[in-house]
Amino acid sequence: MAVATSPASAAPALARPWYALFSRGARDWLRHNQKVREAVQAHLPDLVATPDLIGGPQQRTVQVPMRLLEHAHFRLAPARNSVGAGQGDGQPGDILRPARPAATGGAGTQGEGGDGEGAVRLLLEFPIDDILDWLWDAFELPHLKPRHLGAIDDVRLVRSGLDRHGARSRLDRRRTVKEAIKRRALQAQPVPFTNDDLRYRQVLPQPRPSTNAVVFFVLDVSASMAQAERRLAKSFFFFALQGLRRRYARVETRFIAHTTRAWEFSEAEFFLVNGMGGTMASTAFRLSRELLQQHYAPGRYNAYLFYASDGENFSEDRGAASQALGELAALLNYMGYVETIPGVPRSLETEMHSLFAEQERRGLPLHSSILSRTDDVWEAIRTFFRHEAADTEEVP
Repeated sequence: MAVATSPASAAPALARPWYALFSRGARDWLRHNQKVREAVQAHLPDLVATPDLIGGPQQRTVQVPMRLLEHAHFRLAPARNSVGAGQGDGQPGDILRPARPAATGGAGTQGEGGDGEGAVRLLLEFPIDDILDWLWDAFELPHLKPRHLGAIDDVRLVRSGLDRHGARSRLDRRRTVKEAIKRRALQAQPVPFTNDDLRYRQVLPQPRPSTNAVVFFVLDVSASMAQAERRLAKSFFFFALQGLRRRYARVETRFIAHTTRAWEFSEAEFFLVNGMGGTMASTAFRLSRELLQQHYAPGRYNAYLFYASDGENFSEDRGAASQALGELAALLNYMGYVETIPGVPRSLETEMHSLFAEQERRGLPLHSSILSRTDDVWEAIRTFFRHEAADTEEVP
Protein backbone atom coordinates (compact mmCIF):
# COMPACT_ATOMS: atom_id res chain seq x y z
CA MET A 1 0.00 0.00 0.00
CA ALA A 2 1.51 3.29 -1.09
CA VAL A 3 1.77 6.08 1.41
CA ALA A 4 1.39 9.59 0.11
CA THR A 5 3.94 12.13 1.21
CA SER A 6 3.13 15.74 1.70
CA PRO A 7 5.12 18.44 -0.08
CA ALA A 8 6.34 19.70 3.28
CA SER A 9 7.97 16.36 4.09
CA ALA A 10 9.61 16.13 0.66
CA ALA A 11 11.08 19.63 0.80
CA PRO A 12 14.00 18.86 3.15
CA ALA A 13 15.23 16.12 0.83
CA LEU A 14 15.44 18.59 -2.06
CA ALA A 15 16.90 21.44 -0.03
CA ARG A 16 20.25 19.78 0.50
CA PRO A 17 23.33 21.98 0.33
CA TRP A 18 25.30 21.84 -2.90
CA TYR A 19 28.22 20.28 -1.05
CA ALA A 20 26.12 17.19 -0.24
CA LEU A 21 25.26 16.61 -3.89
CA PHE A 22 28.73 15.22 -4.59
CA SER A 23 30.08 11.81 -3.74
CA ARG A 24 32.34 11.37 -0.75
CA GLY A 25 35.42 11.28 -2.91
CA ALA A 26 34.44 14.51 -4.67
CA ARG A 27 33.66 16.20 -1.34
CA ASP A 28 37.05 15.17 0.02
CA TRP A 29 38.74 16.54 -3.08
CA LEU A 30 36.89 19.86 -2.80
CA ARG A 31 37.76 20.22 0.87
CA HIS A 32 41.40 19.31 0.28
CA ASN A 33 41.61 21.81 -2.57
CA GLN A 34 40.13 24.52 -0.36
CA LYS A 35 42.63 23.79 2.41
CA VAL A 36 45.49 23.88 -0.07
CA ARG A 37 44.42 27.31 -1.29
CA GLU A 38 44.21 28.58 2.28
CA ALA A 39 47.70 27.26 2.99
CA VAL A 40 49.03 28.92 -0.16
CA GLN A 41 47.51 32.27 0.77
CA ALA A 42 49.01 32.04 4.26
CA HIS A 43 52.40 31.25 2.68
CA LEU A 44 52.33 34.18 0.25
CA PRO A 45 54.63 36.54 2.22
CA ASP A 46 57.41 33.93 2.11
CA LEU A 47 56.67 33.12 -1.53
CA VAL A 48 56.96 36.75 -2.60
CA ALA A 49 60.30 37.07 -0.82
CA THR A 50 61.84 34.47 -3.14
CA PRO A 51 64.79 35.92 -5.13
CA ASP A 52 64.25 36.62 -8.83
CA LEU A 53 60.54 35.92 -8.50
CA ILE A 54 59.36 38.54 -10.97
CA GLY A 55 61.38 37.74 -14.08
CA GLY A 56 62.42 34.18 -13.29
CA PRO A 57 61.19 31.11 -15.18
CA GLN A 58 57.53 30.39 -14.48
CA GLN A 59 58.11 26.62 -14.66
CA ARG A 60 59.66 26.65 -11.19
CA THR A 61 57.95 25.10 -8.21
CA VAL A 62 57.50 26.28 -4.64
CA GLN A 63 56.95 24.25 -1.49
CA VAL A 64 53.96 25.03 0.72
CA PRO A 65 53.55 23.40 4.18
CA MET A 66 50.06 22.27 5.17
CA ARG A 67 48.45 20.04 7.78
CA LEU A 68 47.56 16.45 6.91
CA LEU A 69 43.80 15.91 6.45
CA GLU A 70 42.25 12.59 7.43
CA HIS A 71 38.83 11.09 6.78
CA ALA A 72 36.39 11.68 9.61
CA HIS A 73 35.91 8.56 11.70
CA PHE A 74 34.95 7.49 15.23
CA ARG A 75 37.60 6.24 17.63
CA LEU A 76 37.88 5.60 21.35
CA ALA A 77 38.89 8.52 23.49
CA PRO A 78 42.13 8.12 25.46
CA ALA A 79 41.76 7.01 29.08
CA ARG A 80 41.61 9.87 31.54
CA ASN A 81 42.59 9.50 35.20
CA SER A 82 41.66 12.36 37.51
CA VAL A 83 42.84 12.86 41.06
CA GLY A 84 41.57 15.12 43.80
CA ALA A 85 38.05 13.78 44.30
CA GLY A 86 37.13 14.08 48.00
CA GLN A 87 34.53 12.60 50.30
CA GLY A 88 32.52 13.95 53.13
CA ASP A 89 30.41 17.00 53.63
CA GLY A 90 31.66 20.28 52.40
CA GLN A 91 32.06 23.20 54.73
CA PRO A 92 31.13 26.79 54.00
CA GLY A 93 34.16 28.63 52.69
CA ASP A 94 35.88 25.58 51.19
CA ILE A 95 37.75 26.45 48.00
CA LEU A 96 36.92 24.09 45.19
CA ARG A 97 39.48 23.74 42.45
CA PRO A 98 39.31 21.67 39.29
CA ALA A 99 41.09 18.39 39.56
CA ARG A 100 44.56 18.31 38.10
CA PRO A 101 44.78 15.77 35.29
CA ALA A 102 47.24 13.00 35.81
CA ALA A 103 50.45 13.25 33.88
CA THR A 104 50.57 11.04 30.81
CA GLY A 105 53.31 10.17 28.41
CA GLY A 106 51.49 11.66 25.42
CA ALA A 107 53.68 14.67 24.90
CA GLY A 108 56.64 13.44 26.87
CA THR A 109 58.85 15.47 29.14
CA GLN A 110 61.85 17.35 27.95
CA GLY A 111 64.47 14.90 26.79
CA GLU A 112 62.04 11.98 26.70
CA GLY A 113 59.94 10.54 23.90
CA GLY A 114 56.14 10.61 24.09
CA ASP A 115 53.45 8.33 22.77
CA GLY A 116 50.98 11.00 21.56
CA GLU A 117 49.94 11.20 17.92
CA GLY A 118 50.67 14.88 17.46
CA ALA A 119 50.11 16.69 14.16
CA VAL A 120 51.45 15.68 10.76
CA ARG A 121 52.44 18.38 8.29
CA LEU A 122 53.07 17.83 4.60
CA LEU A 123 55.35 19.83 2.36
CA LEU A 124 53.54 20.08 -0.97
CA GLU A 125 55.22 21.27 -4.15
CA PHE A 126 53.27 23.34 -6.68
CA PRO A 127 54.16 25.08 -9.94
CA ILE A 128 54.15 28.85 -9.55
CA ASP A 129 51.68 29.20 -12.43
CA ASP A 130 49.11 27.01 -10.65
CA ILE A 131 49.33 29.06 -7.48
CA LEU A 132 48.94 32.31 -9.36
CA ASP A 133 45.94 30.97 -11.29
CA TRP A 134 44.23 30.14 -8.00
CA LEU A 135 44.90 33.58 -6.60
CA TRP A 136 43.82 35.36 -9.74
CA ASP A 137 40.53 33.46 -9.86
CA ALA A 138 39.89 34.48 -6.26
CA PHE A 139 40.58 38.14 -7.07
CA GLU A 140 37.69 38.17 -9.61
CA LEU A 141 39.34 40.98 -11.53
CA PRO A 142 37.91 42.41 -14.76
CA HIS A 143 39.45 41.43 -18.07
CA LEU A 144 41.80 43.97 -19.61
CA LYS A 145 41.60 44.72 -23.32
CA PRO A 146 44.52 45.95 -25.44
CA ARG A 147 44.11 49.64 -26.07
CA HIS A 148 45.69 49.68 -29.53
CA LEU A 149 43.05 47.59 -31.24
CA GLY A 150 43.94 48.82 -34.72
CA ALA A 151 47.60 47.88 -34.54
CA ILE A 152 48.86 44.67 -36.10
CA ASP A 153 51.16 42.48 -34.06
CA ASP A 154 51.64 39.53 -36.41
CA VAL A 155 49.65 37.21 -38.65
CA ARG A 156 48.47 33.66 -38.18
CA LEU A 157 47.45 31.04 -40.74
CA VAL A 158 43.83 29.88 -40.59
CA ARG A 159 42.00 27.26 -42.66
CA SER A 160 39.82 28.63 -45.43
CA GLY A 161 38.29 25.65 -47.24
CA LEU A 162 39.52 23.13 -49.82
CA ASP A 163 40.98 23.33 -53.31
CA ARG A 164 41.99 20.89 -56.06
CA HIS A 165 45.53 22.26 -56.11
CA GLY A 166 47.97 22.75 -53.30
CA ALA A 167 51.03 21.48 -51.47
CA ARG A 168 51.27 17.72 -50.99
CA SER A 169 51.70 18.20 -47.22
CA ARG A 170 48.21 19.74 -47.06
CA LEU A 171 46.43 16.88 -48.81
CA ASP A 172 43.14 16.07 -47.08
CA ARG A 173 43.03 12.28 -47.38
CA ARG A 174 39.53 11.89 -45.99
CA ARG A 175 37.96 14.34 -48.44
CA THR A 176 40.00 12.87 -51.28
CA VAL A 177 38.62 9.38 -50.58
CA LYS A 178 35.08 10.76 -50.38
CA GLU A 179 35.42 12.44 -53.77
CA ALA A 180 36.80 9.22 -55.28
CA ILE A 181 33.88 7.17 -53.88
CA LYS A 182 31.32 9.60 -55.30
CA ARG A 183 32.97 9.53 -58.73
CA ARG A 184 33.27 5.72 -58.84
CA ALA A 185 29.59 5.36 -57.98
CA LEU A 186 28.68 7.16 -61.22
CA GLN A 187 31.15 5.43 -63.57
CA ALA A 188 30.84 2.00 -65.18
CA GLN A 189 34.56 1.15 -65.08
CA PRO A 190 36.11 3.59 -62.62
CA VAL A 191 39.77 3.91 -61.78
CA PRO A 192 40.73 4.08 -58.09
CA PHE A 193 41.92 7.70 -58.04
CA THR A 194 42.31 10.59 -60.44
CA ASN A 195 43.78 14.04 -60.07
CA ASP A 196 40.25 15.47 -59.92
CA ASP A 197 39.66 13.57 -56.68
CA LEU A 198 42.47 15.32 -54.82
CA ARG A 199 41.47 17.91 -52.21
CA TYR A 200 43.97 20.17 -50.44
CA ARG A 201 43.45 22.23 -47.32
CA GLN A 202 43.90 25.93 -47.99
CA VAL A 203 45.18 28.45 -45.44
CA LEU A 204 45.11 32.22 -45.50
CA PRO A 205 47.04 34.73 -43.37
CA GLN A 206 44.85 36.48 -40.81
CA PRO A 207 46.01 39.62 -39.00
CA ARG A 208 45.91 39.58 -35.22
CA PRO A 209 45.61 42.67 -32.97
CA SER A 210 48.57 43.66 -30.87
CA THR A 211 48.86 41.73 -27.63
CA ASN A 212 52.35 42.87 -26.65
CA ALA A 213 52.98 44.72 -23.41
CA VAL A 214 55.97 46.35 -21.77
CA VAL A 215 56.07 47.01 -18.03
CA PHE A 216 58.42 49.53 -16.40
CA PHE A 217 59.16 49.00 -12.72
CA VAL A 218 60.55 52.14 -11.12
CA LEU A 219 61.81 52.10 -7.53
CA ASP A 220 63.08 54.84 -5.26
CA VAL A 221 66.31 53.45 -3.77
CA SER A 222 67.32 56.42 -1.67
CA ALA A 223 68.52 55.92 1.89
CA SER A 224 64.99 56.35 3.29
CA MET A 225 63.75 53.20 1.50
CA ALA A 226 64.47 50.45 4.03
CA GLN A 227 64.03 46.69 3.63
CA ALA A 228 60.39 46.78 4.77
CA GLU A 229 59.49 49.36 2.12
CA ARG A 230 61.29 47.36 -0.59
CA ARG A 231 59.47 44.17 0.35
CA LEU A 232 56.08 45.86 0.01
CA ALA A 233 57.10 47.31 -3.35
CA LYS A 234 58.34 43.95 -4.61
CA SER A 235 55.07 42.28 -3.59
CA PHE A 236 53.05 44.81 -5.54
CA PHE A 237 55.36 44.66 -8.56
CA PHE A 238 55.18 40.88 -8.69
CA PHE A 239 51.39 40.55 -8.67
CA ALA A 240 50.88 43.45 -11.05
CA LEU A 241 53.19 41.75 -13.56
CA GLN A 242 51.42 38.41 -13.17
CA GLY A 243 48.08 40.04 -13.89
CA LEU A 244 49.39 41.60 -17.09
CA ARG A 245 50.99 38.31 -18.17
CA ARG A 246 47.53 36.75 -18.03
CA ARG A 247 46.17 39.45 -20.35
CA TYR A 248 48.88 39.73 -23.00
CA ALA A 249 50.73 37.16 -25.07
CA ARG A 250 54.19 38.65 -24.50
CA VAL A 251 55.30 40.95 -21.71
CA GLU A 252 58.70 42.63 -21.53
CA THR A 253 60.04 44.14 -18.31
CA ARG A 254 62.39 47.05 -17.64
CA PHE A 255 63.74 47.86 -14.16
CA ILE A 256 64.73 51.41 -13.24
CA ALA A 257 66.03 52.65 -9.90
CA HIS A 258 66.81 56.22 -8.94
CA THR A 259 68.10 58.56 -6.29
CA THR A 260 69.13 61.93 -7.71
CA ARG A 261 70.02 59.99 -10.88
CA ALA A 262 68.30 57.09 -12.64
CA TRP A 263 69.80 53.81 -13.85
CA GLU A 264 68.46 50.69 -15.53
CA PHE A 265 69.21 47.35 -13.81
CA SER A 266 68.51 43.68 -14.21
CA GLU A 267 65.93 42.20 -11.89
CA ALA A 268 68.57 40.41 -9.84
CA GLU A 269 70.25 43.76 -9.13
CA PHE A 270 67.06 45.81 -8.92
CA PHE A 271 66.03 44.90 -5.36
CA LEU A 272 69.59 44.86 -4.05
CA VAL A 273 70.57 48.40 -5.03
CA ASN A 274 71.13 50.76 -2.11
CA GLY A 275 71.42 54.44 -2.88
CA MET A 276 72.61 57.35 -0.79
CA GLY A 277 71.70 60.98 -0.90
CA GLY A 278 68.52 62.70 -1.99
CA THR A 279 65.65 61.85 -4.30
CA MET A 280 64.76 63.34 -7.69
CA ALA A 281 61.91 61.43 -9.32
CA SER A 282 62.09 63.43 -12.55
CA THR A 283 65.25 61.56 -13.58
CA ALA A 284 63.42 58.21 -13.49
CA PHE A 285 60.43 59.55 -15.41
CA ARG A 286 62.66 60.97 -18.15
CA LEU A 287 64.66 57.74 -18.48
CA SER A 288 61.45 55.71 -18.73
CA ARG A 289 60.11 57.99 -21.45
CA GLU A 290 63.36 57.74 -23.43
CA LEU A 291 63.37 53.93 -23.30
CA LEU A 292 59.70 53.79 -24.22
CA GLN A 293 60.10 56.04 -27.25
CA GLN A 294 63.28 54.33 -28.46
CA HIS A 295 62.31 50.66 -28.15
CA TYR A 296 58.51 50.37 -27.97
CA ALA A 297 56.30 51.83 -30.67
CA PRO A 298 52.94 53.01 -29.25
CA GLY A 299 51.05 51.21 -32.03
CA ARG A 300 52.55 47.83 -31.17
CA TYR A 301 52.94 47.82 -27.39
CA ASN A 302 50.61 48.37 -24.47
CA ALA A 303 52.79 50.19 -21.96
CA TYR A 304 52.45 50.19 -18.17
CA LEU A 305 54.56 51.71 -15.42
CA PHE A 306 54.57 51.01 -11.69
CA TYR A 307 56.38 53.34 -9.36
CA ALA A 308 57.11 52.69 -5.68
CA SER A 309 58.44 55.28 -3.27
CA ASP A 310 58.20 56.40 0.33
CA GLY A 311 56.75 59.69 -0.89
CA GLU A 312 59.79 61.88 -0.42
CA ASN A 313 61.17 64.02 -3.25
CA PHE A 314 63.44 67.05 -3.51
CA SER A 315 61.19 70.11 -3.30
CA GLU A 316 63.03 71.95 -6.10
CA ASP A 317 62.43 68.95 -8.38
CA ARG A 318 58.64 69.31 -8.19
CA GLY A 319 58.26 71.31 -11.40
CA ALA A 320 60.52 69.03 -13.45
CA ALA A 321 58.90 65.91 -11.98
CA SER A 322 55.39 67.18 -12.75
CA GLN A 323 56.29 67.93 -16.37
CA ALA A 324 58.13 64.62 -16.90
CA LEU A 325 55.30 62.67 -15.29
CA GLY A 326 52.69 64.31 -17.51
CA GLU A 327 54.68 63.59 -20.68
CA LEU A 328 55.26 59.99 -19.63
CA ALA A 329 51.66 59.26 -18.59
CA ALA A 330 50.42 60.40 -22.00
CA LEU A 331 52.33 57.47 -23.58
CA LEU A 332 51.10 54.80 -21.16
CA ASN A 333 48.00 52.66 -20.98
CA TYR A 334 48.05 53.09 -17.24
CA MET A 335 50.38 54.03 -14.42
CA GLY A 336 50.26 52.79 -10.84
CA TYR A 337 51.92 54.53 -7.91
CA VAL A 338 52.27 52.86 -4.52
CA GLU A 339 53.52 54.70 -1.47
CA THR A 340 55.22 52.28 0.92
CA ILE A 341 54.74 53.47 4.50
CA PRO A 342 54.96 50.45 6.83
CA GLY A 343 52.79 50.83 9.91
CA VAL A 344 50.92 53.93 8.67
CA PRO A 345 47.42 52.88 7.54
CA ARG A 346 46.44 56.24 6.05
CA SER A 347 47.66 58.57 3.37
CA LEU A 348 50.16 61.26 4.23
CA GLU A 349 50.56 64.57 2.45
CA THR A 350 53.93 63.67 0.99
CA GLU A 351 55.52 65.35 -1.99
CA MET A 352 54.95 62.44 -4.39
CA HIS A 353 51.39 61.81 -3.20
CA SER A 354 50.48 65.43 -3.91
CA LEU A 355 52.17 65.27 -7.31
CA PHE A 356 50.29 62.15 -8.42
CA ALA A 357 46.99 63.46 -7.03
CA GLU A 358 47.43 66.60 -9.11
CA GLN A 359 48.09 64.59 -12.29
CA GLU A 360 45.14 62.30 -11.56
CA ARG A 361 42.81 65.31 -11.31
CA ARG A 362 43.94 66.28 -14.80
CA GLY A 363 42.47 63.04 -16.14
CA LEU A 364 45.73 61.20 -16.81
CA PRO A 365 45.53 57.36 -16.68
CA LEU A 366 47.11 56.79 -13.27
CA HIS A 367 46.13 55.82 -9.75
CA SER A 368 47.89 55.80 -6.39
CA SER A 369 47.59 53.53 -3.35
CA ILE A 370 49.08 53.27 0.13
CA LEU A 371 50.92 50.12 1.22
CA SER A 372 51.36 49.87 4.97
CA ARG A 373 51.23 46.06 5.31
CA THR A 374 51.20 42.99 3.07
CA ASP A 375 47.40 42.73 2.98
CA ASP A 376 47.25 46.17 1.33
CA VAL A 377 48.94 44.70 -1.75
CA TRP A 378 45.84 42.71 -2.76
CA GLU A 379 43.55 45.73 -2.41
CA ALA A 380 45.97 47.87 -4.43
CA ILE A 381 46.02 45.24 -7.20
CA ARG A 382 42.21 45.11 -7.29
CA THR A 383 41.99 48.90 -7.40
CA PHE A 384 44.52 49.16 -10.20
CA PHE A 385 42.88 46.60 -12.48
CA ARG A 386 39.40 47.96 -11.93
CA HIS A 387 40.50 51.50 -12.74
CA GLU A 388 42.47 50.33 -15.78
CA ALA A 389 39.55 48.27 -17.09
CA ALA A 390 37.18 51.21 -16.64
CA ASP A 391 39.51 53.53 -18.57
CA THR A 392 39.93 50.93 -21.32
CA GLU A 393 36.16 50.72 -21.86
CA GLU A 394 36.04 54.48 -22.42
CA VAL A 395 38.63 54.31 -25.20
CA PRO A 396 36.83 54.29 -28.61
